[in-house]
Amino acid sequence: MSSVLRSAVTGVGGYLPDEVVTNDDLAKVVDTSDEWIRERTGIRVRRRAAPDQAVSDLAVEAARQALAAAGRTPEEVDLIVVATTTPDLTFPAAATIVQRKLGCPVGVAFDVQAVCSGFVYALSVADGFVARGRAKCALVIGAETMTRLMDWTDRGTCVLFGDGAGAVVLEPVEGQGTTADRGLLGFALRADGTKQDLLYVDGGPSTNGEVGKLRMQGNQVFRHAVVNISEAVTAAAADAGISVAEVDWFVPHQANMRILEGVARRLGIDEAKVITTVADHANTSAASIPLALATGVADGRVKRGDLLLLEAMGGGLTWGACVLRF
Repeated sequence: MSSVLRSAVTGVGGYLPDEVVTNDDLAKVVDTSDEWIRERTGIRVRRRAAPDQAVSDLAVEAARQALAAAGRTPEEVDLIVVATTTPDLTFPAAATIVQRKLGCPVGVAFDVQAVCSGFVYALSVADGFVARGRAKCALVIGAETMTRLMDWTDRGTCVLFGDGAGAVVLEPVEGQGTTADRGLLGFALRADGTKQDLLYVDGGPSTNGEVGKLRMQGNQVFRHAVVNISEAVTAAAADAGISVAEVDWFVPHQANMRILEGVARRLGIDEAKVITTVADHANTSAASIPLALATGVADGRVKRGDLLLLEAMGGGLTWGACVLRF
């Protein structure tokens, strides 16, 4: 059998800002309670970036960890893809700012905007470079400062989100074109722009010139999330040539415990195989999948050779899934 080039995850890193915001802290500024938040979302705490921390700063910290884990240096990086909905500036791309702050050489650097689905989208985009020999050492980063989009009078949304960043290093490896190969094995990416009003931010440079605040119809998002994510997971597994039952670890977007449990039930996934970190950092949008992956690797659950299934859904609506062998 002829060999094929795959994109393999060779290093993982995560970073959370220092400030911890508890449910009780939020109960002082909005009509809510620790019990109410835990019961509906599973969230205990979230992190908030310092006033002088931009999203690129969070991304750089996560990237440094991922590079160290991969045994690589910033000088070797030739591609940076940052998934974010909260960039430092309208332009340039956060990825170019990360490139400068890390001290990477001239290469390719750009952002991907698919909100909470951004990391899965970014992996797919980076795969188009690495698995085709166009990049030798890629950084794929999910980084967000979601607390800066919050309406702190809206208890239905402000309790759900936090700040953070996660990163992976992707490098080309030789495979045999089978499901035993290490690397990214399958994807399913989706978008439905007719559902925009379910989850969006009410501002932008070409509409009102403002950053805007996050708006969400929570019940509708929940309903679409369970059905849409389940379909994408099944499709990604089919694209990879595996069954969902073969997956060692399910690494979902950390939006809400109810969604995670609903998807696991619908797909028949053992809850013991689901890596959940939402209680410790809330919904960090594009950062949540790599943060969960970094946790699973750090605590020893995720091991080399394990088959992983990543999934997310976010504003747009966008959603998607990815199968990879770690």
